[in-house]
Amino acid sequence: MNLRTASSSLLLLGGSIALLQAQSAPQVFGYTDFSKEARIEAEFLAVPSAQLAGEHLKTLTVEPHMAATPGDRRTAAYVEREFKAAGLDTEVVPYRVLLNQPKVVRVEAYDAAGRLLMKGPTPEHVDGDPYESNPRAAIPFNGSSWSGDVTAEVVYANYGRLEDYKALEARHIDVKGKIVLCRYGANFRGVKVYLAQQRGAAGVLLYSDPKDDGYAKGAAYPKGPWRPETAIQYGSVQYLFEYPGDPETPGVASTVQLPDSARVADEKATSQPKIISIPISYHDAEPILKSMTGPEAPEAWRGGLPIQYHLGPGGTRVHLVSQQEYKRRIIWDVIGTIRGTQDPGEWVIAGNHRDAWIYGAVDPSSGTAAMLETVHGVGALLKQGWRPKRTMVFCSWDAEEEGLVGSTEWVEAHMAEMGHAVAYFNMDVGVAGPKFSASAVPSLKEFVEEVARSTPSPQGGTVYEQWKKESEEARKKGDGAAQTGAGVHVGDLGSGSDFTPFLQHAGVPSTDVGSEGPYGVYHSVFDNYAWYTLNADPKFVYLQEMARVFGLETLRMADSDVLPYDYVTYARELAEFIEAAKGKAKAGGMSGLDFAPAETAAAEVAAVAIRVHGMQTQPTGDMEKLNAILRQAETGLLNPAGLPNRPWYKHTIFAPGEYTGYAAVLLPGVSEAIDAGDTRRAASQLSALTAALERMAATLNKAQ
Repeated sequence: MNLRTASSSLLLLGGSIALLQAQSAPQVFGYTDFSKEARIEAEFLAVPSAQLAGEHLKTLTVEPHMAATPGDRRTAAYVEREFKAAGLDTEVVPYRVLLNQPKVVRVEAYDAAGRLLMKGPTPEHVDGDPYESNPRAAIPFNGSSWSGDVTAEVVYANYGRLEDYKALEARHIDVKGKIVLCRYGANFRGVKVYLAQQRGAAGVLLYSDPKDDGYAKGAAYPKGPWRPETAIQYGSVQYLFEYPGDPETPGVASTVQLPDSARVADEKATSQPKIISIPISYHDAEPILKSMTGPEAPEAWRGGLPIQYHLGPGGTRVHLVSQQEYKRRIIWDVIGTIRGTQDPGEWVIAGNHRDAWIYGAVDPSSGTAAMLETVHGVGALLKQGWRPKRTMVFCSWDAEEEGLVGSTEWVEAHMAEMGHAVAYFNMDVGVAGPKFSASAVPSLKEFVEEVARSTPSPQGGTVYEQWKKESEEARKKGDGAAQTGAGVHVGDLGSGSDFTPFLQHAGVPSTDVGSEGPYGVYHSVFDNYAWYTLNADPKFVYLQEMARVFGLETLRMADSDVLPYDYVTYARELAEFIEAAKGKAKAGGMSGLDFAPAETAAAEVAAVAIRVHGMQTQPTGDMEKLNAILRQAETGLLNPAGLPNRPWYKHTIFAPGEYTGYAAVLLPGVSEAIDAGDTRRAASQLSALTAALERMAATLNKAQ
């Protein structure tokens, strides 16, 4: 019996189980009667296969598949075949976008006497890894790096955060004309380069310190999951906090047909750095740091290398050469659609990116493998005659690693439809280990928890039960700073993955799910099938778990009678965000800011949200109208003018921070104005926030 025949047998078994489960099906928010949906979900849950997911993963990671390469095109063809086999209406959508690929990358370091300290980047190597020496893998580089040839003294800037540069300035250490060496972590790598460029640095060297993800954490690969000494973290340094996507077409879809005249000139492409950046390993960083002089680094700045960390400048000079080939290249999104039977104009979108810096077993192929088993399960339902109420759209994005390119261009091409898209469900790193995690807009946090309660865990019980257990253990250890109170913690959405254009540009309610663990080979050649099967998920059972979670999210949203948005939770969190901003303003000496109108508007949202929640729980009357109102409430939080100096980002509640990149900044317009000490801008952004909250309250108030 082949695997797909076995899966069909499981589906029949699932149908029998479903009849029993439906008799005692719980009442689920968004459904007038959940019993029919319970049967459908039980049938779905029986289909995703751990073994098939493992086969997907092995196929997807057989060769390097960086965006716009032949290997990338072959993975697109594989996903296309799997989508079509499941019965999805499938198309491959090309975009023509500006991407760089490396021709020459070189780093040479010399001591004060001119003696050569190192020459690299040193090739990535550990004994016994079967994947490390593939000639089709790109040499180490940063996406969006500038080209050039510079030689200068080195300054060590810790994580390259704003506070780190301010600390250097307080010591009268100037990075102008210098090469900044900073370690990965704490913020997005593009922010590190952005801050260095602002201060006149000649270039940036980025390295992974063993204190953060190497031997200081535990055994290094191949003996354990942590970063070995020659591993290099590739990655984009595009200024995502300005705008993601094709650098030449902000706000416009970069279709193959788009004329060159519609693209912005290089000097207007503000998402692109204008200095060199090169990633290196801690093997190559150590001789540079060891030779540096100047003040000793503060205790908190010292990493895990067995040396004394100095700030510089002095003692070490570095020569950087970066020759990047920039050209417009073709990338390929794969889109699979199942048309809805009742509300086909309402889209439920689920996506994962497919491209990787090299093999990307964890990031992103584990997510792709899980999504393919989600599609396998949905396809089995289609073969039984089921069809969703709303249209389901499954998306395999390309060029996410270079700057969320494929998803951003697709959203920009479908802005007319985004106003009716009821949810976007994202999965990036599907599985790096056994610990489930999730982030979401406040209106979908309870929804994610309910899905987790309905999904079996490989550890026994449900995903939610294991998630709660892990959260409680983290709190006991003091590891869960954000996990206050009982239950689980669902995080807020910042950036760094494909939910960004959906939520923060188009206002589509979004979630992001994954399964975490010790993962020290991020963006290196060692993020491959061998590492994955040794460390992350040897039996692929967490791929199966994530396929089920992802599928239940999509099925439940597509078939719900009333959209299961929880605006009561949203209102409560809005009040908390405003109170936090008010406290920040007071601490920053801006106590004259008037938060009262925003507080009043948030209170109006809270009052009407309670009434609307009751209508969702016991829906009567025109549910199509109610759903339209519920969906429009999130759109009301968009500011058409966008954020100051960052107009692409339109959401008034969530955005990536200009100085964080990944982490969410709450009430970004207000918060960043307070951080800048700009009272006039803060007052203006408070007015914009108030107007957005009033739109949300007025929209919800239309529900009768």
